[in-house]
Amino acid sequence: MLTTSHFVDQSVAPYATVTDFCKIFTDEMSSLYLLSLLLTGDNDKAELCFLRALEECVDEGGVLRECTRSWARRVIIRHAIQLVMPIPGPTNSFSFIGVEGIAKPGEDSHFGAIRALGVFERFVYVMTILEGWPEQECALRLRCARHDVMMARVLALNCVASADAGFAVS
Repeated sequence: MLTTSHFVDQSVAPYATVTDFCKIFTDEMSSLYLLSLLLTGDNDKAELCFLRALEECVDEGGVLRECTRSWARRVIIRHAIQLVMPIPGPTNSFSFIGVEGIAKPGEDSHFGAIRALGVFERFVYVMTILEGWPEQECALRLRCARHDVMMARVLALNCVASADAGFAVS
């Protein structure tokens, strides 16, 4: 009696495997951890965010292989939102923060300027500027009005630009 064997060629499987996600989190550990750190603003929370995202991605099924990189970044953002729960302040309380001299020794001024932003402004800056999310999607994920995202984005851009200009003068 002949039996047929079915072999699945993993190289053409359209969905990401555990190995695919482990490779992304290993190869891009620095940038994924930096994303976690910029969002959470805290080393311990960043580590927890990174580990939770890795765990979710490994357990996740149904993600297209070509989307593993962007999916990993989205999962990190989602976990950072859950950990920090950024909320916008009243629009009239937005003020331009003085960010000169906020970078620590050996720290890039741009990085320091981002970390010095308020929590909500930092999330908006990272999501819309660094990650390229549309304002509407950012607003949906942060559960706020698009106007809040627009205001926070303007504030964050001005603060980061001021810091960069202040640090450029040597």
